[in-house]
Amino acid sequence: MRVDKYLWCIRYVKTRNIGTQACKKGAVKIGGSTVKASRDVFPGDRISFRKNQITYQIEVLDLPQSRVGAKLVDLYRRDVTPKEAFEQTELLKYSKTYYRKKGVGRPTKKDRRDIEDYTSLGEEE
Repeated sequence: MRVDKYLWCIRYVKTRNIGTQACKKGAVKIGGSTVKASRDVFPGDRISFRKNQITYQIEVLDLPQSRVGAKLVDLYRRDVTPKEAFEQTELLKYSKTYYRKKGVGRPTKKDRRDIEDYTSLGEEE
């Protein structure tokens, strides 16, 4: 079975086209090497797949005949993604929190001056 079709069958991508594009971008690797979408997958292969800033690592257990339901996905793959990958996205979420709340609007003159004061701390006048 093709890599893009396998990723679609086990519900990691919504369409086969998205799986094909991921392979073209180099987001899909088998055994540490980037693969084309037409590469065949066999039981025992380890696939690394980058999606939403997380590198998922899955082990192929069996090949489905067609797209399977969400409850049956675990019959065809074993997720061996380290927990640190998910914890890292949590940290990313917190690091994106700015001093301004979302939807407050553009920075005011005072905000701009504060930013300039902060960025010019290392400069000497």
